[in-house]
Amino acid sequence: MVRDVVIPDVITVQDLAQRMAVRGVDVIKFLMRQGTMVRITDVLDADTAELIATEFGHQVKRVSESDVEEGFLAAADAEEDTVPRPPVVAVMGHVDHGKTSLLDALRSTHVARGETGGITQHIGAYQVTTEEGERVTFLDTPGHAAFSAMRARGAHVTDIVVLVVAADDGVMPQTVEAISHAKAADAPLIVAVNKIDKPEADAQRVVNELLQHEVVVESLGGETQIVEVSATQKIGLEDLLEAILLQAEVMDLRANPDRSAEGVVIEAKLDKGRGPVATILVKRGTLKRGDIVVAGSAWGRVRALVNDRGEQVLQAGPSEPVEVLGLDHPPSPGEALAVVEDEARARELTEYRERVRREKAAVPVGGGASLADMMAKLQNKKVSELPLVIKGDVQGSTEAIVSSLEKLGTDEVRARILHSGVGAITESDVLLAKGSGAPIIGFNVRASAQARQLAEREGVEIRYYSIIYDLIDDLKGVMSGLLAPTLRETFLGNAQVLEVFDITKVGKVAGCRVTEGVVRRGAKVRIIRDNVVIQEMGTLQTLKRFKEDVAEVNNGMECGMNFGSFQDIKVGDYIECFNVESVARSL
Repeated sequence: MVRDVVIPDVITVQDLAQRMAVRGVDVIKFLMRQGTMVRITDVLDADTAELIATEFGHQVKRVSESDVEEGFLAAADAEEDTVPRPPVVAVMGHVDHGKTSLLDALRSTHVARGETGGITQHIGAYQVTTEEGERVTFLDTPGHAAFSAMRARGAHVTDIVVLVVAADDGVMPQTVEAISHAKAADAPLIVAVNKIDKPEADAQRVVNELLQHEVVVESLGGETQIVEVSATQKIGLEDLLEAILLQAEVMDLRANPDRSAEGVVIEAKLDKGRGPVATILVKRGTLKRGDIVVAGSAWGRVRALVNDRGEQVLQAGPSEPVEVLGLDHPPSPGEALAVVEDEARARELTEYRERVRREKAAVPVGGGASLADMMAKLQNKKVSELPLVIKGDVQGSTEAIVSSLEKLGTDEVRARILHSGVGAITESDVLLAKGSGAPIIGFNVRASAQARQLAEREGVEIRYYSIIYDLIDDLKGVMSGLLAPTLRETFLGNAQVLEVFDITKVGKVAGCRVTEGVVRRGAKVRIIRDNVVIQEMGTLQTLKRFKEDVAEVNNGMECGMNFGSFQDIKVGDYIECFNVESVARSL
């Protein structure tokens, strides 16, 4: 009887026998004839299993565990089903060049006032409607260097990049980085020269500096539009929106709203009252309340959709940013989100992804390691580690902190992240930190009352931060303290042994003349014979001039030295005297 035998990536002998409806012992006998000894519980690879099934006269159907991913993101839509959609614009630039203030002016709200120190700490997504009813979606990405990964995500989900450059400051390191992200994402660039109202503003300087990075503006024959704006004085805002809409019209951005929604996670956090909250940018389709969605290893039924102004909406169309409530945990930013048909499909997908993530994270144990791996492990034992538990308000910030700390690590010292997550600091975080002797770093979050009391009782330090570069600088200082200090040697002087005296109860005493520099009691000495160091001594304990103990003897003078247990001193030896000082190192 010929059967269709489904064979996954790996299968046990017993499972294969059951699928072929034969006895397990028959499969083992077949493999023994092929020269392979197996037990019924041993695992076979797909090729071997296929060979066995074919030999037994069955038809084989190969499947892979990763097949569950198929159909998660659908194929591209037909051109006739699509309609024009609003452009998605990423606002990038250097820290404190006025990105959020510019959006603030466009939205006529006060986003910047709510930020700590006027600094955007995580990605925000907002939609602006012009007087003509045209809509533009803005992604406000932080400007600080630590948020490089977040800005990269901003570029990859965007259609157009608006590069904000301060007219009084010019092109700065993160401006260059933003240009690189825009080029990597193949997104057209529009330059907004901000702070044009300042007396020291020089727009021409910005144009010249951009030329060094292959950004050629239209006035010089290039393709990049440049708009002079002032966020505080609300100058040139209409011109900026007009430039964006003109660029969008050229690009002919379209999407199909009449299908199940697909989008991307911009940011995610754990809200005390609302649970896991993910900021989603819908790319195509319409996301409705009640849909079952999957994003990375998180899934759930959409309980509520909240737009950028805090209003609840029933649905969100293409290029619309919304907060989604109802997921089982905060997904990682940058993950694709899609609507699935039922809960069973959602569970199947998330369980597979979680299993893959665990397998990647699992450290292989036991044999099979190469000699190079073994040497690396031995060397790693010398690495000083700073254990840390990190909790942030949103996933993006936590991710940026962890990646910044990993970059600080060297061959000698590194940060070991025991746990990183979003939400308030809990008692389980304190217990984890206590068990590993680690401090807890809270970024824009606070510990619950119970966690705070437990931390005080157990002696666990909790540090709170609201600005990321304060956090990085502090931890950089702590990690620098773990570095072994550099020992620096300072030469003091040389003395030549002229005569060796053998004194009862004292041993051999060297009669010396200082030939260079100074010889000092308490300094370190080494004995040199024929230009070869024969003995490295500790500190010089006995230094006499005539019968008097002296602290030091200067060049040209004679003195007596005793080296304790070292008695192999000869005429003509040189005594080199030096100091060793310890110099603290920093990362």
